[in-house]
Amino acid sequence: MPHDLIGWIHTIAALISLITGSIVLILNKGSLAHVIIGRIYVIAMLVVCSTSFMIYRVHGNFNVLHFFALISTVTLMFGMLSLYLKKPDSSYILWHLSWMYWSVIGLYCAFSAEIFTRIPSILGYQDNYGIFYALIGISSGLVGMIGARKFKKLKKTWEIQYTYN
Repeated sequence: MPHDLIGWIHTIAALISLITGSIVLILNKGSLAHVIIGRIYVIAMLVVCSTSFMIYRVHGNFNVLHFFALISTVTLMFGMLSLYLKKPDSSYILWHLSWMYWSVIGLYCAFSAEIFTRIPSILGYQDNYGIFYALIGISSGLVGMIGARKFKKLKKTWEIQYTYN
């Protein structure tokens, strides 16, 4: 639960990102709705990523959660750069879709980790970082594996639709 203004901004932007990212995944790619909602997703995720580097409540310093925020920032940036720069030339849309897909899946992983890391405090184990990080690993790992399976199927479709020679 957010305890300060940065926490609230982060949480609200994350919720906007979860909603818009989910919508973009199911929309027809390249449609006007995809473009508009996708831009909202990118802006909200930039806020999420930026504010994540201002939150130090778990350990009081830079930690593994910030490393994942860095990965999230990179996937978002590469997803947009491939679209705006149109590089690599013949498959930039495929690269855009792939990076942005993983940006949303990373957000799902973070959301599941956030939910499951509440369990230790509910059970009275709030100072046990072993359980805390085990739950992050398990929840994020499961979501990531499901996302990878779906990505494998989607990528085949995208390769046919969006790779130009």
